[in-house]
Amino acid sequence: MKNLGTVSRWAGALVLSAGLAALTAACGSTSSGSSATSSSSSSITVAVAYPAPPKALLAQFTKQTGIKVTWVNIGWDDLQTKIAAAAAANTYFADAADVDWSKVGEYQKTGWFYPLNTYFNVTSLKSDMPQLNTFISDNQLMGMPFDSSFLVTTVNTKDFAKAGITTMPTTLAGFTAALKKVGQVNGMASPLDIHFATAEGLSTCWYQMTAAFGGQVLTAQDTPAFTSPSSPGYQAMAWMVNAYKSGLVPKANINESDYQGFTTEMARNRVAAEMCDYSGSVASIYNVPSTSSVVNDTEYIPTPGATGVGHNVANPDGIGIPKTAKNVAGAVKFIEWFTNTENQATWAGLQGANNVVSTFPLPARLSSFTLMDKAGNIAQAGQLSTILQAHAQAPFPNGAPPWYVQFSASVQTNIHEAAAGQETVQQAVNAIAAQVSQLKSAG
Repeated sequence: MKNLGTVSRWAGALVLSAGLAALTAACGSTSSGSSATSSSSSSITVAVAYPAPPKALLAQFTKQTGIKVTWVNIGWDDLQTKIAAAAAANTYFADAADVDWSKVGEYQKTGWFYPLNTYFNVTSLKSDMPQLNTFISDNQLMGMPFDSSFLVTTVNTKDFAKAGITTMPTTLAGFTAALKKVGQVNGMASPLDIHFATAEGLSTCWYQMTAAFGGQVLTAQDTPAFTSPSSPGYQAMAWMVNAYKSGLVPKANINESDYQGFTTEMARNRVAAEMCDYSGSVASIYNVPSTSSVVNDTEYIPTPGATGVGHNVANPDGIGIPKTAKNVAGAVKFIEWFTNTENQATWAGLQGANNVVSTFPLPARLSSFTLMDKAGNIAQAGQLSTILQAHAQAPFPNGAPPWYVQFSASVQTNIHEAAAGQETVQQAVNAIAAQVSQLKSAG
């Protein structure tokens, strides 16, 4: 099942191109270190859940490489069905296709996609692509990140300033105290938005809060790291549930999804902070006058942690090469081109709206952020780059496990029930841990 948080991110994504200064960017350079070559006058099919790049830029790629691209834009769920059906039948579907962060372990185990280590220098890429580890399972690179997405903390600076808070707390205890003051001064009974609907957004919010407490929910062996009350995962769940039960979070949020919270709570100034927001929401949701009443009032802040600034969880999209691909070399060339520094910034608006990939959120490369930051007029590009470089981490140390879908279902169900008072936090973590054991034993 698709990471619904990512679906929401796409649904709310606004191209980061408004008012950008035009910069000249060479769209053909590559720096990935691939050893593959492509014959002239060949073709590939690319299947992802994004609209195609502008025809003129695809034509440039064809002119440079001799490779003609047939772009197939399929909805995420249908795309996963087609990938699985083609792999099971050992039939051709595409030469390059979507590899979501949540599918990495599954694809590594099933062998449906080629490991990309042979074609890309993983070591050299890591310094420019902080989310590369999200696509590595058992030391195999199953896909190249082709966008950048991570969970962030967002605040309404106007509300905080009214409460006399201009320097943001870096600890969760300080942030909680600040929120209570903000709520009192601004007449908000519940100033914090956390979504507790039984949906993927609740699962990823727990991973994010666990990172803020300094840990991850699974070990490198894919065993539970959250059953002890002293563990970051347990503390994160307890903090989330307490925030809801104490009234810091609106009671109606028990059935609220992530995107609902962004658009109806934060964008309408019914809350003053989002704890598990998506990178890009300031430009894509909160600064859109037609749908927001908080234009220019919100910003990302370093995520408060247990003892200081915490980590941020990555949930990016990637692109890989199915085992049934006909033109592997051509696919490698395309991935190089699609993910290079200049093009990554171009898809996000560097050269203006005409060259944007519609709904593209943020680049996967820090070097692309540098180009965008120099261009100006991009909401907190420098801040997002700093968060991505210094604090964004993969949700799991060994990539998403092959049984991620079942794991996430257990996570969201049990946290929802704990918040609703139907079970304790200890019962919730025990139930999730039991599910992990069952999934691992089933292989």
